[in-house]
Amino acid sequence: MAKGIVVLDFGGQYAHLIANRIRRLQVYAEIRSPQAAVADLEDADGLILSGGPSSVYAADSPVFNPEIFTMDKPMLGLCYGHQLICHQLGGSVEPGDTMEFGAAQLRVKEPRGVLAGLEAQELVWMSHRDSVQKPPEGFSVLADTDDCPVAAMGNEARRIYGLQFHPEVTHTVSGMEILDNFIGLCGCERTWTMERYIETSMAQIVAQTAGRKVFLL
Repeated sequence: MAKGIVVLDFGGQYAHLIANRIRRLQVYAEIRSPQAAVADLEDADGLILSGGPSSVYAADSPVFNPEIFTMDKPMLGLCYGHQLICHQLGGSVEPGDTMEFGAAQLRVKEPRGVLAGLEAQELVWMSHRDSVQKPPEGFSVLADTDDCPVAAMGNEARRIYGLQFHPEVTHTVSGMEILDNFIGLCGCERTWTMERYIETSMAQIVAQTAGRKVFLL
């Protein structure tokens, strides 16, 4: 793939929206399966693990490539992705009996990393049942809410962050700022535009079809 951000889709309704938000910040983004081989992700500047309806404890939870967590790349987990990072790296995720859905007041304890520049109180959007109770070793709790003790966590040395809420939806007031912070941590080039994408794609199609007549939809 071209350099940019890869969104690993764990079955959440917002995976395409995450990619759209990244592109709005002039960075190339594409959606991949969480089963992708590490070799196919090497050119990515960073990885975002999407949300999803499953539990990390469910037998039918999405299959993923565990080698992803050994990659030396910035990583941002959202909702289920946040819980999966915690679970895989040795933290504690607690199954929930009831679902938290709607607006929540985020208390920013450590305004750094992906939360750099945020206010002490931020309005965010939650949609989850399970929740992180204790982050993995080496991670700090960056923010919490009344119902979520680890609403945001981060390991600055490894450049890995997790958010229980959804920065990609407009209900999270500073969501674009959070995604912009992650792009900054990834060192992405902000050169993507739809016009450039069409131009590049057309050139690739011409090269691949080798003079044949094709019909594109």
